Amino acid sequence: MRRAYVALAAATVMGLAACGGGGSYSTVVGKIRNTGHVVVGTKWDQPSLGLVVGPGDPQGFDVDVARYIVNYLAHGRHVDITWRESPSSAREALLQNGSVDLIVATYTITEARRPKVTFAGPYVIVQQDTMVRATDTSIKKVSDLRGKRLCLAEGSNSYRRVVDPPPDGKLDLPAVLVNAANYSDCVRKLTDHRLDAVSTQNLILAGFAQQEPGRFRLLNDPIIDERWAVGIKKGDAATCEAVNQAIAAMWHDGTATRLLHKWFGKTGLKLPWYLPKPEGCP
Repeated sequence: MRRAYVALAAATVMGLAACGGGGSYSTVVGKIRNTGHVVVGTKWDQPSLGLVVGPGDPQGFDVDVARYIVNYLAHGRHVDITWRESPSSAREALLQNGSVDLIVATYTITEARRPKVTFAGPYVIVQQDTMVRATDTSIKKVSDLRGKRLCLAEGSNSYRRVVDPPPDGKLDLPAVLVNAANYSDCVRKLTDHRLDAVSTQNLILAGFAQQEPGRFRLLNDPIIDERWAVGIKKGDAATCEAVNQAIAAMWHDGTATRLLHKWFGKTGLKLPWYLPKPEGCP
């Protein structure tokens, strides 16, 4: 805790100093506290996680988590949030070029991403599962994906858990990969019989499944646990420490559990129920 408080104090000092020098902030937490504005990246096409329908801001679990974190970092003062769509294939670039300050968008911690991103959290641990058409009785468990058409969503690594061997993969199953722009595109192709299965985190799949009841079926055959974290520009340790405090508070005051039940309580999934151990900040 001492380390976290020192980091937060340093972030505030750096932010104030930067403000006097022309408005350039070296940390996101400094920017939030001194300008009252932040740019947050989320998904815009994932039901119950980050979805834009018509005019207005995105809605979903990740969006609500982001709002909680920003409010915590601002010490409860009003902050204007600009929401920016952050597809899987563009997340690292958006952070690196400064287009977004934080990304809360089903962002799994992986070793390949660590050199490019500072991860705060994880804020939740979810299981990778697989979704098929409800009428497809040929796929009952994950091993039945052998030889099937599996979606490869651009920028996502989930398909690797199925088709690659360890250490990067898990199952080493031969499957036919079908490219898609994102997971909503995967679901469209699944509906149109252009592929046979979509495998990724169960909360993502459950969001799509509950949007069209009876059309899809989750195998409930978990492959691996995935750690969803908040993406921050590489090297911003002060913001990372502050976000970790926000995540801990979100679980301790019951908000995380409430939000999970708000968005996924009717899916039948066994929902995450505990604060994940933080990865630590560089």
